[in-house]
Amino acid sequence: MRTDTAGLSRGLRSRHIRFMALGSGIGTGLFYGSSESIQAGGPAVLLAYLIGGAAVFLVLRSLGEMAVASPSAGSFGESRERNIRGR
Repeated sequence: MRTDTAGLSRGLRSRHIRFMALGSGIGTGLFYGSSESIQAGGPAVLLAYLIGGAAVFLVLRSLGEMAVASPSAGSFGESRERNIRGR
């Protein structure tokens, strides 16, 4: 396990708050707009949303585990490069 976390810091900047607000707005719009498709498609739409949500959950959980296993400043592409090089 790596203990050097040079370049990492905790804190929210204004851009982080803006992206969280943008995500909240998009999520609310999707939830509000889904009523028409549920009414038209019936319960099959709920099953499709459940499967899609499970896939997104698994991907995000995997990315979170990668970030905790080896924290570093940079994107997840850096983690991929590190895994390809064998470090």
